[in-house]
Amino acid sequence: MTRPTVPLTVTCLCAEWCGACREFRPLFDALAARVPAHRWVWVDVEDEADTVGDLDIETFPTLVVSCADTLLFAGAVLPRVADCQRLIESLEAGWCAGTPPPSARLPADLQRTYGAIAQAVQRRAA
Repeated sequence: MTRPTVPLTVTCLCAEWCGACREFRPLFDALAARVPAHRWVWVDVEDEADTVGDLDIETFPTLVVSCADTLLFAGAVLPRVADCQRLIESLEAGWCAGTPPPSARLPADLQRTYGAIAQAVQRRAA
């Protein structure tokens, strides 16, 4: 059974002081323009600490990708458009095919933490 295609929410967790994040921002925005079917959200972890909670992000940029109430991916990514686009396409294809998401391999506490971030972003972006 395949799942219906539903827009993903792609959240980038970054910080203004991070050089890689500043370089990645226009690339993230360009990817959002290329794939407008999904919701693209940029979260500065210092300006929006209430969204991130107590999560201590060690590597930037970090993407959190969800579909409705399901966390699909959470982790650091290389700030390259092609890599991020392939990741999003892979997650979308896997989700539609019923494949367990990569987030299922995260420890339970991180699944809960990133899941809460994904839900907070979806509520805010709705």
